[in-house]
Amino acid sequence: MKIWHVVTALAILAFLACREMPEFEDKGFAGKRWFKGNTHTHTTMSDGDSPPEVVTKWYKDHGYRFLVLSDHNVFTDPATLHDLVDSTFLLIPGEEVTAKFQQKPVHVNGLNISQPINPIVDTSLVGTIQKNVDAVRTVNGVPHINHPNFGWALSHRELLQINNDKLLEIFNGHPHVNNFGGGGWPSMEQVWDHLLTAGKEIYGIAVDDAHHFQGEFAPGRSNPGRGWVAVRAKNLDVREIVESLEKGLFYATTGVELDDIKITSTQIEIYIAKQGDFKFRTEFIGAGGKILLNSEINPAIYQLSGDMQYVRAKVYNSGGYVAWVQPVFARKP
Repeated sequence: MKIWHVVTALAILAFLACREMPEFEDKGFAGKRWFKGNTHTHTTMSDGDSPPEVVTKWYKDHGYRFLVLSDHNVFTDPATLHDLVDSTFLLIPGEEVTAKFQQKPVHVNGLNISQPINPIVDTSLVGTIQKNVDAVRTVNGVPHINHPNFGWALSHRELLQINNDKLLEIFNGHPHVNNFGGGGWPSMEQVWDHLLTAGKEIYGIAVDDAHHFQGEFAPGRSNPGRGWVAVRAKNLDVREIVESLEKGLFYATTGVELDDIKITSTQIEIYIAKQGDFKFRTEFIGAGGKILLNSEINPAIYQLSGDMQYVRAKVYNSGGYVAWVQPVFARKP
């Protein structure tokens, strides 16, 4: 009888130990399709060089499935461009809500908004960011904070204090936004990892912020096609697209494309699309920006081991392009 009690006790302890092991969250990638899109670009309605019709046509002609026209403090109603919208292409209403606190630019995109939003200036930098995020939420839109390193305006200290935001630009194709930091100022990826490590659940977007559709395509000009997202959704539907963005059901990229992302309770699998003779390398990254694993195989696979907050991935190809896979958070049951 005593032996039976010991065996039972050990079995219970083993069960409880298993229950305490963290598991990757189920993000819900299965049963959905990829839709390529851009959430930040400009037209002659603000400081772009081409009218909305030309800009929209460029993205449609280049294989994008959805687009947000995000002019500075200008709301463009997609209904005015109905001739360019069909079952293969979606225009999501938006605006770049453009404010400034003292000399620091504060730009917050509003996605799927229903009306123009007036920028707000508060008594502090954090308050100004928060009130413009709140203004987007007030009209049932989805905010994303744009190019924090532009003008060296928004550090991780301010961004960590913002509430009710899920999306942050970690790559912006404009040549003047300082994606990679410098002079002791962190890159946008370092900022992202700082926020994630501090417990903020936030997802990283890549965008064009394009202004120049005419003339030369060159590094010093703000041309389209430099950064985008591929969103996992059942259908090409505005609500599905923005909800998937806020759930982290997407990857951001400058050119690397993925066939699939599979997540189980203990494993992340990344299936990289073949492109010419490019070779690939995948970094799996955890808290503090620590590289947990380097993989040169396809699919790249990471196996959960021990306690951790999150795991995200960055896929490089030999052509110099990258893709960022959104963080998967490890939870205890």
